[in-house]
Amino acid sequence: MSNQFYNEYPKFLVSVDCIIFGFKEGTLKLLVQKRPYNPGKGEMSLIGGFVEEGESIDETAQRILTKFTGIGKVYMQQLGAFGEVERDPGERVITIGYYALINSADFDESLTRENEAQWVDIDNVPKLFSDHNKMVEKARRNLQKKVNSNPICVNLLPKYFTLTQLQTLQESILGVELDKRNFRRSVAFKDYIVKTKYIDKENSKRGARLYKFQLEDI
Repeated sequence: MSNQFYNEYPKFLVSVDCIIFGFKEGTLKLLVQKRPYNPGKGEMSLIGGFVEEGESIDETAQRILTKFTGIGKVYMQQLGAFGEVERDPGERVITIGYYALINSADFDESLTRENEAQWVDIDNVPKLFSDHNKMVEKARRNLQKKVNSNPICVNLLPKYFTLTQLQTLQESILGVELDKRNFRRSVAFKDYIVKTKYIDKENSKRGARLYKFQLEDI
């Protein structure tokens, strides 16, 4: 790319940070890693990296997500730009935040160990590098706004799930306990949640009915 223009303006580094959510052990989890380089080497941080030459920010986000999850295609949404002047002690870095929702069953756990990453409970996120905690909070607020009216949970649950699993996931996203009767009544009005003929006998002594999402375009 030609560098004959805009030479009078300062140049900044651009990075992408990914807020990766998964549903494990009955709660919403966040994937964090031990930061592998300075500044802040050894501190816990979000998963991220710099935009490479000839690469769009969407491509950067997908590259990072694939590297750390082993999944080629995941649900991701751009969260926004974070550009406080002193946000990174190393250089002036403007970062674009993305949040991703992945099904933990598809996740390659060997990559977690390889990249010194770990899942943490969304309600017990440790102090993260720079402004990463702020990004996590913003991403969770975004999920909270969508969860009741948008079938985003399809990206976090297995293909077949019980209503208890669905309720537990929504409670974990919202951070509040939901009334079981009211929750099930609300599900009945969502035509994209369909009852199947299958019964969960592995996790339920009495046997719980399994449901699935029925969407034209997931």
